[in-house]
Amino acid sequence: MTELKPISKEAIPHALEKVERYRLLNEPAEAESICRDVLRAEPGNQRALAMLLLTLTDQFGRGTSVNDARAVLARLDGEYERAYYGGIICERQGKSQLRTGTPGSESAAHHWIQEAMGWYERAEALRPIGNDDALLRWNACARLLRDRELAPRPEDLIEHPIE
Repeated sequence: MTELKPISKEAIPHALEKVERYRLLNEPAEAESICRDVLRAEPGNQRALAMLLLTLTDQFGRGTSVNDARAVLARLDGEYERAYYGGIICERQGKSQLRTGTPGSESAAHHWIQEAMGWYERAEALRPIGNDDALLRWNACARLLRDRELAPRPEDLIEHPIE
């Protein structure tokens, strides 16, 4: 196997700029690779971790799993960041479900979007002053549920009697 070449710590800011560029070009695998190089040089780099999480969610439906993204989520330091990015994971998984168009995908998407909204509500309570990102994401989720008329599976609506 070919050995990976390490990047210098001085190159990290420029490398993270490239991550943003590759994400904008819809090349998340390249962005992911750069994030992993940055994290080899500086394992606790919070910006690189957040960007890695985003590149992984960019790849939902293309071989990357929710568990991959949640493993990165656990490495984020702040409670707000974990709540906000927990919402991002669920929201993007819900949208990935919608893109499949398979039977049951709309109810699965409903589940994921509802879970995202719960994460965003937690983030809202923890947000720094002047940061309404979680509210913006919550509103986007609410509009998606409303506009697409997403609903839970019928069996999820059945109330089971208490024995």
